[in-house]
Amino acid sequence: MTNFISVQLKKASEVDLAKPLCKFIQQSYPGAEAQAEHCRAAEELSRLRKSALGRPLDKHESALETLLRYYDQLCSVEPKFPFSENQVCVTFTWKDAFDKGSLFGGSAKLALASLGYEKTCVLFNCGALASQIAAEQNLDSDEGLKAAAKHYQFASGAFQHIKDTVLSALNREPTVDISPDTVGTLSLIMLAQAQEVFFLKATRDKMKDGIIAKLANQAADYYGDAYKQCQYKDTLPKEVFPVLAAKHCIMQANAEYHQSILAKQQKKFGEEIGRLQHAADLVKTVASRYDEYINVKDLVDKINRALAAAKKDNDFIYHDRVPDLKDLESIGKASLVKSTPVVVPLSQKFTDLFEKMVPLQVQQSVSVYNQRRADLVNRSIAQMREATNLANGVLASLNLPAAIEDVSGDTVPQSILNKSKSVIEQGGIETVDQLIKDLPELLQRNKEILDESLRLLDEEEATDNDLRTKFKERWQRTPSNELYKPLRAEGANYHNILNKAMQADGQVKERYQTHRDTIALLCKPEAELNAAIPSANPAKTLQGNEVVNVLRTLLANLDEVKKEREQLENDLKSVNFDMTSKFLTALAQDGAINEEAISVAELDRIYGSYTQKVQESIEKQEELLKNIQNAHQDFSKMKQSNNESNIREEVLKNLAVANDNFVELVANLKEGTKFYNELTEILLKFQNKCSDIIFARKTERDELLKDLQQSIAREPSAPSIPLPMYQTTPAAGNKPAASPAPTPAPRTMVGTKPQPPARPPPPVISAVGSSSSALAPSGTTVAPAAAPVPAPGASAPAASTASSQAQGPPYPTYHGYPGYCQMPMPMGYNPYMYGQYNLPYAPSPVYQTPGQPPYPPPQQPGYPFPQQPYYHQQ
Repeated sequence: MTNFISVQLKKASEVDLAKPLCKFIQQSYPGAEAQAEHCRAAEELSRLRKSALGRPLDKHESALETLLRYYDQLCSVEPKFPFSENQVCVTFTWKDAFDKGSLFGGSAKLALASLGYEKTCVLFNCGALASQIAAEQNLDSDEGLKAAAKHYQFASGAFQHIKDTVLSALNREPTVDISPDTVGTLSLIMLAQAQEVFFLKATRDKMKDGIIAKLANQAADYYGDAYKQCQYKDTLPKEVFPVLAAKHCIMQANAEYHQSILAKQQKKFGEEIGRLQHAADLVKTVASRYDEYINVKDLVDKINRALAAAKKDNDFIYHDRVPDLKDLESIGKASLVKSTPVVVPLSQKFTDLFEKMVPLQVQQSVSVYNQRRADLVNRSIAQMREATNLANGVLASLNLPAAIEDVSGDTVPQSILNKSKSVIEQGGIETVDQLIKDLPELLQRNKEILDESLRLLDEEEATDNDLRTKFKERWQRTPSNELYKPLRAEGANYHNILNKAMQADGQVKERYQTHRDTIALLCKPEAELNAAIPSANPAKTLQGNEVVNVLRTLLANLDEVKKEREQLENDLKSVNFDMTSKFLTALAQDGAINEEAISVAELDRIYGSYTQKVQESIEKQEELLKNIQNAHQDFSKMKQSNNESNIREEVLKNLAVANDNFVELVANLKEGTKFYNELTEILLKFQNKCSDIIFARKTERDELLKDLQQSIAREPSAPSIPLPMYQTTPAAGNKPAASPAPTPAPRTMVGTKPQPPARPPPPVISAVGSSSSALAPSGTTVAPAAAPVPAPGASAPAASTASSQAQGPPYPTYHGYPGYCQMPMPMGYNPYMYGQYNLPYAPSPVYQTPGQPPYPPPQQPGYPFPQQPYYHQQ
């Protein structure tokens, strides 16, 4: 179609980076070893710049990788060297990529002692080279399409980053090529081209036309926005503007073309023609205005062929009204692209040449920061340890937890221990929970299979009833409602089975909820089980008392607080943050480091959450100690006056019953799981049975529909249409036509190749009344099928003598006359579309018509993939 837009590279003047950097290193680092290492890195950086900018670059990934590595190195050295006019002074000179000079309000060359300027220009070249690499890709392969889309999105992100940062990086007016307006437009152009690549891939992969139309419409929108941004500015080369305008029209035309295909599939033939006409106008504009930039001949031919075929079908068959362009529904948009953000490092092979380089001032600031950090961490740890010691002293004064451990009850009976061991070996409460959790999923699976089977029956029965209503006595086959009675009875039986199963599941769940707590108690370890059983000794019945339980809970919470403190102390010791980069950045920006302000801010950011947790832990302990002291007072009073009865025997009975219930519940649940799994296989067979009979009915329906169509097409005459009064009244002394009915058109001779008919001229109503023309039912004048009957007394011209053989298929005398012509019908022809003209049999528009694609083959039945309908639905 066209070559994509690519951006020219900026040209840079040669600069020796090694000399000024080595001079700074020698002044800042006294150690000879460190100086030598850093100077070698400076020389490597200078060589890298020469490789990236000192020679023409090939349109290849390796050349782009070199540019990216140099950009990454610039980002890494920026905070380590104070690039400025009064410190490390390196002047970078770059030319305008578009070489507009002062004629266009900018300078063709700009020299600045700013590393930010160097970074901006290098990133511009990264985006420009990426656009050139993308334009060189072979778009006939998937690899080429993917590579082009990736590079265009990267270029868009690079130009967008320059737009956002160029003014702050330069602190002065940039050249035109890197001005925010220019790079913003370039970013949008690259994004539009990436979207176009996705459109090409979708077209190549033969995706749905609705999706392709949205992709093309979004690309057209991007191109239109880019053109609007630069149409009144002279910032880009002049050949860019017509290409953008042409691409906007081309993408919009593609969107309309694919949307027209979708309209045709939806039987919106008028909309199909309207969209194709719009697409034809768009490509016609491109061909007439931008032919020297873009060749659209293939697209023009494709759209014109589709438009001619659509008009022909509509004129002969559908007679659908073509809506105005403003009445067409908007296509919609689908964007699959976005600008790739610039995140350093851009190169996958990046290695920081100055990784070990730290200025002396930064080293001193880091040392002071570390001391501040150590003080903060030690202070927080000391607070936590002091709180823990206080808690231990309070508990010791109250003789806890020894005081409540002394009231333990009798040992657990061996029978209960055996039952507990058995329950635990079978999985305990978790096993029952999992089995109960699985039941609803198994039930739902069976319900879905049964519902899908009955839905297939319902849909086919509805189709049969609809056809029976439309064709009446002609529809001669067994009604579906009678044929499906056995299947529906079987389905109702399965419904009853499922309902009973649901009731049984509910009973099992109810019983489980009743005994769940006791079963859970059986799953406890021996110590917890023993503590839960009241003592048979009245002196020891405080074991299960509520006060004792509260006290135990409080002590457990206090232990949890202590454990959290241990973890918090480890976290405080392990957290670390290297402040070198922060201090380097501050040094590069300000020339000095305000260590105190930076350190305090960073310590609060890093350790603020931890110090807050320390305070919360101390406050929580204070509340717990207060509650423990209150509970201990109640415990002491109850221990002195205890008269509660022994309920140990009742608890032991409940535990024995819980064991029996557990065994029964597990058995019932496993049986239910097996039942649902076996029922699934039965229901799948039932679904297959339903699918088989529906497929057979569908085949029978297709054959019957075909016979009915042929029968209706062979009917000998069409319904009579009354003539208007002015055509039946004699005028100027002439007699009326002998017969008000039109003359039937001659049939095409067998063996004669049908020729496309020439469009007849519009009828002319003369002063002499005749029956040579008639008004169609819609009020439009229709040309006669045969030669007009001459008025009495008039001599017929010699050329009008009837031929012995029909010259191609004639036009019908009026709409709604089926079966008179044995010409091949065009794709999509439907002889039943004339119901509006009072034909006796007008089938529903949901059934297949001759010329449409065949019905889809039947799918293999089987859950969980439901059967698809076998007839077209709108």
